Amino acid sequence: MKIQVQCGCGESSCPEWAVVELQGVVQPQASFAGDIRGLHIGRLCSAPSPSSSSKAGYTFTVGYHELAGTKVTLKKPLLVLRKTKTNAGCGEQEPPEVELEVIGIIRHKILFKDRPKALISKPPTKEKKTLQPAAK
Repeated sequence: MKIQVQCGCGESSCPEWAVVELQGVVQPQASFAGDIRGLHIGRLCSAPSPSSSSKAGYTFTVGYHELAGTKVTLKKPLLVLRKTKTNAGCGEQEPPEVELEVIGIIRHKILFKDRPKALISKPPTKEKKTLQPAAK
C-alpha cells in the first residue's frame, strides 16, 4: 500500500499545535455519554512563572481546581495528520490509496505535573438581615 504525505501550507507556515499533559484522569459527568467533542473542560491561561523567567507558566482551571504548569519543548516535533482515501485503486482487487495531509505541527507541550490547588477553602458565610423599624 502506498501512503503519500502532503503539506500544502509549507514548513514555515504550518499551524502550531500544543499537547496538554496532565497527571491523572479528566472524567466528564455521566450525562455526557459518548461524544465529548466541543465539551468545555476548563480554562487555560498563560501566566508569568514566579520560579523562572525563562519558562512560560500556565494555569488550567477545571471546576474548583487550579493546576500550574510549564511549557516544555519536545525533543522531536510531531505532525498532526488527516487521513484521506483516494479513488486511485482500479477495480475491487486493488485497495484504495491513502494520503496523509499535514494540518499542524507540535513542537511544545504544556506539562501539569503537580497536584491541583483547591480554589474554595471554606463555604461563604450568610449575612444576617437586621429588621428595620417601621416608619411612622
